[in-house]
Amino acid sequence: MEIDMGHGKRKFVVIGLDILGSTVARELASFGNHVLGICTDEDRVNELADCLSEAVIADARDADALREAGVDQYDVAVVAIKNLEANILAAMNTKLLGVSEVWAKASTRVHHAILTRLDVDRVIHPEQEVGRHIAQMLHNPQVRDYIRVGEHTHVVDFAVPEKLADHPLADLKLQDRFEIRCLGLVRGPDYIGADADVRLQRDDKLLLLGHRKSLFKFTESI
Repeated sequence: MEIDMGHGKRKFVVIGLDILGSTVARELASFGNHVLGICTDEDRVNELADCLSEAVIADARDADALREAGVDQYDVAVVAIKNLEANILAAMNTKLLGVSEVWAKASTRVHHAILTRLDVDRVIHPEQEVGRHIAQMLHNPQVRDYIRVGEHTHVVDFAVPEKLADHPLADLKLQDRFEIRCLGLVRGPDYIGADADVRLQRDDKLLLLGHRKSLFKFTESI
């Protein structure tokens, strides 16, 4: 199978079209990427056929079936199969076919270790990652969202509470007291920047960069 997709964009294959796989595939396709979906479930393939560049029924445990589907021509593979054996074999086969970047879902620590031994580029634990995300926001309602950018470093989207309204940003002493850097302030649709003299308004969003413990210390102090 020869696929002409032009230049510049990476090509994605998503193997396993349950909730995780179908969500990843749909989102990648919505960004204009060429996305191939592969699954043994005919209903799931048919459901996504109109959303993706291509969707095929194939058993990812069979390297020849993946080669026939053209997987060897793709840049990135996402293995989202729930079944442990099929997941591991699919990850191994995509590597053997020469896919340069492989992400795979793991369900246990042992599963994670096996995928790592197969040189999978990134092992994901979606339930754990979402659980930590939810716990962080439940613990402090002012934290609307966050991104981990290092082992212990995060960027936090912090909603300014009523008690800080009309205070200048400088009053928070983020760097001096907490070793936190303010990357900017967002008000409504507008990015305002990190001017120390800007006066805060309720529900402004502060984008804060710092060590996890420092961010906790700051949010607990509010």
